[in-house]
Amino acid sequence: MPKFPMTAPGLKRLEEELRHLKAEERPAAIRAIAEARTHGDLSENAEYHAARERQSFIEGRIAELEEIVASVEVIDPSTLSGDTVKFGATVQLVDEETEKEATYQIVGVHEADIKLGRLSISSPLAKALIGKKPGDTVSVPAPSGDRTYEILGVRFA
Repeated sequence: MPKFPMTAPGLKRLEEELRHLKAEERPAAIRAIAEARTHGDLSENAEYHAARERQSFIEGRIAELEEIVASVEVIDPSTLSGDTVKFGATVQLVDEETEKEATYQIVGVHEADIKLGRLSISSPLAKALIGKKPGDTVSVPAPSGDRTYEILGVRFA
């Protein structure tokens, strides 16, 4: 089974979601199915079918999260150092065309959230940044054409 790199906070978020699904969502879905069964003919009972579909989604997500959690390799960025970009690095960039600055932390696939500045290690931008240093420029293909970024800084927190 392949290992997934992940930060400790990312693993904690997944474990909390798993706990919530098992402790709250799963029992609620079971109650909804039981309630819908009391309403008669199951073949024409939309409430029953919706509850079963919800239960199926919850069980699928639980299985997915259990598999991910079992195959996580936790990496603590604060134990890393250097000036080259690697997993866990927080990278400050400037878009050379728009002069807009952005800061991203390179994290595991299952914890990425671009709105929160967490960039997936498998994204084109992260792949282009890996191994680079401050002052280097990278070019990344984008739907509107290649974008060029200059690395302003790299830190590990």
